[in-house]
Amino acid sequence: MRIRKAREEDAEAACVVLRRSITELCRDDYRGDAPTLAAWLANKTPENVRSWVRKPDNHVLVADDDGAILGVAAIQSSGQTSGPGSGRISLNYVSPDARFRGVSKALMRALEAKAAELGLATCTLESTETARRFYLSLGYSEAGPSIPGFGVGICYPMTKALASPA
Repeated sequence: MRIRKAREEDAEAACVVLRRSITELCRDDYRGDAPTLAAWLANKTPENVRSWVRKPDNHVLVADDDGAILGVAAIQSSGQTSGPGSGRISLNYVSPDARFRGVSKALMRALEAKAAELGLATCTLESTETARRFYLSLGYSEAGPSIPGFGVGICYPMTKALASPA
């Protein structure tokens, strides 16, 4: 498996990963509520994925295993509301077929490396309940009270200070 920059031609496969990850792995977050699931999936289309890949301040990465997309992640380096010097992690999804194989951890390391390369001091994200322990294990800390997510979902704002270059 290798982590690489996403390309427009990855959009269909990336979209399948996004939609399956939400539908199959995040059931506890949408709690079987069809309107919540529909709202969460609404922007997970190949057209939107292509637009995210093209956007200059959006850095979309994929985990590629001999042409099969196992995970999709993204960080926004500008236009975020979290403050100067911060990158907002907007995607981190793994295929249910690749769960617990280190894909998400590898994507997070690559996103944090990209943020450091861009000179950003911190990374922020809004975690689901499903992923909350995972992000805490990677050194993220809670950055305030939980907030509403899609429909019945709840998000947990989190932040992590990146190591300063030596």
